[in-house]
Amino acid sequence: MSPMSSCLLRLLPAAALCVALSACSYKPAFINEYKIDIQQGNVLRQDMVAQLKPGQTKDQVRFLLGTPLVTDIFHQQRWDYVYHFKSGKTGEIESRRLTLLFDADNRLQRVEGDVTAAGEDDLTMSGPRTRVVDLGSLPADAALPESDGPGFFSRLWQKIGF
Repeated sequence: MSPMSSCLLRLLPAAALCVALSACSYKPAFINEYKIDIQQGNVLRQDMVAQLKPGQTKDQVRFLLGTPLVTDIFHQQRWDYVYHFKSGKTGEIESRRLTLLFDADNRLQRVEGDVTAAGEDDLTMSGPRTRVVDLGSLPADAALPESDGPGFFSRLWQKIGF
């Protein structure tokens, strides 16, 4: 065996290892890995924030919006609600921020951020705020379907002797 062939035989496993490791980093374009949606923070909808009114207590605000994500011990009159969503499919990022400022009596004074509080028109809305939804009630003359007898488990219990 020549010295050249013995040198190639020693380099062959190292070359094979390099090729195998580099193959792990290649991903064909037609393979799409699954990426999850990442949601962090407080989910605040416009209808939740629209219920905020100046003068509400901290307990009333906490009932409407939930516990704030950030409460600063140095600024106890300020609550920050932060929301961050990253779509797994598109990679699109949505961020929202809502800051609530309270006065010395712990009453809501001001709302700042991406989501707006109720306006003057929302507070003086006339008409009922509830509605009746028909879930498919039966007519008065409709008869209820008759039972076909005992069900599966009832028959099973009877056969066993219970």
